[in-house]
Amino acid sequence: MKTIHKFRLECGKEPNTLKLREGYRVVRCEYVVPQKGVYLWVEQPLNVAIPVVERQFVVVYSGDPVPTSYQYLDTALDPFGPEAYHIFEVDVAPARVAASRQQASPTLFRPAAQQVGTA
Repeated sequence: MKTIHKFRLECGKEPNTLKLREGYRVVRCEYVVPQKGVYLWVEQPLNVAIPVVERQFVVVYSGDPVPTSYQYLDTALDPFGPEAYHIFEVDVAPARVAASRQQASPTLFRPAAQQVGTA
């Protein structure tokens, strides 16, 4: 089973961190007038055995620069104002690349039981 949850995103340079189940999918983004805020709707599995991951999202105004690694998701418009809010997911690939670089090469480092001269 799966469900859709709604999250409020704050505008600004600081990313919004959300805890989501692996396999999540952003399905909608909208500026909600009565709450005067940007909201993100995310579909995610209900199975509690699926691991939770932390993901970061930023909301920027038109014309604001963002790193090229950020992935654009959607734009929310204020129907009664001039603002457009653009939502980007902060790319997690650099962390994955760094982690993979830190993994030891099996030819250079072996478990103690497999090292030469170990009985």
